Amino acid sequence: MDSDQRPAPLESRLGYLLKHAQAKLTRASAEALAPYGVDGHELAVLVVLCGDEPLSQVEVAGRLGVDRTTMVSLIDSLEDRGLVERRRSPRDRRRNIVELTPAGRDCLREAERARRIAERRFLAPLDEETAAALVRALQVRVASP
Repeated sequence: MDSDQRPAPLESRLGYLLKHAQAKLTRASAEALAPYGVDGHELAVLVVLCGDEPLSQVEVAGRLGVDRTTMVSLIDSLEDRGLVERRRSPRDRRRNIVELTPAGRDCLREAERARRIAERRFLAPLDEETAAALVRALQVRVASP
């Protein structure tokens, strides 16, 4: 095999780079969120629940792209810690509405602040323009089929 056909090193492969960047960000986020007793998945649930409209477990699962079993486990864990509460929908008794408690709102506020700081630190090796461009590019890619 001549030098023109030699495989590119792993460090030039997008999948490798994305995987390792995600792993670093996940570790940084986990460390930042640990003092608040939530992980990234649980924080995502709190974020989705902070909107103005009450949501069912199924609706939260749909917005996060997780299966119902996983959502039940996440909600159970958050409810056990007093961060969310379930109640029957007054319109449809078969539907469970999930809402943030005051403690859940406090946790969300503080954990989100810690997450933002961790993200800024993660992106610190990039200048602001490059970091913003990276985020925009990923948003476009995620939103595209």
